[in-house]
Amino acid sequence: MGLFAFGWRKSLIVVLAGDTGTMKRHNRSLATRPGIIFILSAPSGAGKTTLYNGLRQVYPDIELSVSCTTRAPRRGELAGRDYRFITRRKFAILKCRGRFAEWAKVHDYDYGTLKMPLDRAIKAGRDILLDIDVQGAREIKRNYPDAVAVFVVPPSLAELKRRLSGRGTDDPKIIQRRLANARGEMRQIIHYDYYVVNRQIDQAVGVLAGIVEAERARISRVRRWRMETLRQRTRSKKL
Repeated sequence: MGLFAFGWRKSLIVVLAGDTGTMKRHNRSLATRPGIIFILSAPSGAGKTTLYNGLRQVYPDIELSVSCTTRAPRRGELAGRDYRFITRRKFAILKCRGRFAEWAKVHDYDYGTLKMPLDRAIKAGRDILLDIDVQGAREIKRNYPDAVAVFVVPPSLAELKRRLSGRGTDDPKIIQRRLANARGEMRQIIHYDYYVVNRQIDQAVGVLAGIVEAERARISRVRRWRMETLRQRTRSKKL
């Protein structure tokens, strides 16, 4: 069964979740590799969080990088799970000490990704997902060239407006500002490695899962082959 059969039906996701788990174990049994940083960016309201939750059903081993922010928690958000909510003063101190792999100001608030969790994940061979904006994605790709950047696209700006309005958390002026920002963010898609159209969640999760599987199987990421035949082949190629 092909990887991109993912997402055609919810039942397929359940079936293939077991298949990809087997493939993951098989790949890991053949080779060791560094952890992969996966970047997920999208305009506000495009559904990054929902996509991540769907991806975790297929790949529960992927960690989520928890960003720092100076904004207040929204309804339903938990400190340490969704964000590290910190003061502007503490954010400024961390920034001055060079603790951020990237940081940016978005909608008048500061957001930043700490370096230490990323470096630890790469060294340990654990994959980690970053939910960051286009500014942060550029910095991560500059500092971690092997990172994989994925941009989530809404089906249309009209649909994005409908989703933002449906939240019930923002007034019309804020929604208009988010839509204006979305137009600028979507123009940055050319700097990403992949894009996913979030029209239907199950289909979008399937495409995202296929990207993860392909990047995990990339030969250029192999640190060491465990199978002796492959080690011999690699040595002979180098000679």
